[in-house]
Amino acid sequence: MNILMLSSTFPYPPTRGGTEIRTFYLLKYLRQRHHITLVTQRDTYVTDTEIAELRNYVDDLIIFPRPLPNSNFSGILQKIQRFGTFLIQGTSPNVLNRYSVEMQQWIDKFVESGKCDVITCEHSVNEIYIRPHFKNQVKTIVDVHSSVYATCLNQLATGTAENKLRDSLYLPLLRRYEKGYCPKFSDIVVTTEEDKLQFQQFSNKQEIPVIPNGVDLELFPMRNHDPGGYRLIFIGAMDYIANIDAARFFSKEILPEIQKRYPETIFDIVGSRPTPEVLELQNQPGVNVTGRVPSMVEYLHKSTVCVIPMRTGFGIKNKTLEAMAAGVPVVGSDRGLEGLAVDGKTTPLRALRANKPTEYVTAISQLFENPELRLQLSDHARQLIESEFTWEIAGQHYEKVCLGK
Repeated sequence: MNILMLSSTFPYPPTRGGTEIRTFYLLKYLRQRHHITLVTQRDTYVTDTEIAELRNYVDDLIIFPRPLPNSNFSGILQKIQRFGTFLIQGTSPNVLNRYSVEMQQWIDKFVESGKCDVITCEHSVNEIYIRPHFKNQVKTIVDVHSSVYATCLNQLATGTAENKLRDSLYLPLLRRYEKGYCPKFSDIVVTTEEDKLQFQQFSNKQEIPVIPNGVDLELFPMRNHDPGGYRLIFIGAMDYIANIDAARFFSKEILPEIQKRYPETIFDIVGSRPTPEVLELQNQPGVNVTGRVPSMVEYLHKSTVCVIPMRTGFGIKNKTLEAMAAGVPVVGSDRGLEGLAVDGKTTPLRALRANKPTEYVTAISQLFENPELRLQLSDHARQLIESEFTWEIAGQHYEKVCLGK
């Protein structure tokens, strides 16, 4: 097949963030048997070397510059303008901010020329480029990654919304927006059962494939020994609001209690682009903020426990899958373990669950003191990743959707 993949996020290197990782590995798999044309945008941080390297994974790479913000107002007037535009046009400001007229014109001509059999939108932010009539000519697929409506609803419910008033106003508009774009697509793909239920409400499609994220097992090999000690780690892009909240929540409300029991405890916050709110945490005893590191798996392998203290953010978390693949025992929240069978009467124990500070302290203490439990979680978690959460498995399922099987 000739597949046109749309990604306003530049999907390379596949270590920059969740969207980049999923997009890269799906296109890498599809390219084994299909002709891939990738249309993407270049942000200021994308290097010429990264562009050259990405060309090795696609047949045709079409790049447009990331659009500059377009507003004659600032501050409160800009916010009112964005809300008014959302209210009238029905499209989220985050989507409009990425919209490129030149990119739209190129896509329109490409589709009209009959050069593709399938169009995939890698992340729902790219749905804006799909014309309603495209579905009559080619197969159109949106790979949602996570529901923006459900994410906003969760942030309001958990008190982690960046701007409660704004998000309360946006919530019904986000619901209208997601429901509105569904009819343009032949197929809707999601990453979790929770999002599947959400999009079944939004569309008349009962068959919505759930294709979870995966792990590159070569990049995240199982560690060959348990380092012991009292070293905790949290990984992820540190400019993402859900990760910022998780890092601060753990550092402020949980870590001091753990250090009362285990004074030697170190907490590494590992990930690119840490914001001032994250960098500030280094003022606490035992907290290290590394920024981007050459090898995430090296930090994982030397950690005693990986914590996933997410209070918001929908979908299966790459950070959780990567830690489990590396054989690091995981303590995570319901949100951090979403979409994964890690405990239960008939399920091998693969991670410890915690949501309240006291539950984190109890779970981490158990793992600090019990090497047999650490080994049990490591082995069971790795087995789960190998059997259900590799990019090879995800790619196979995605290809079937593209083929209409």
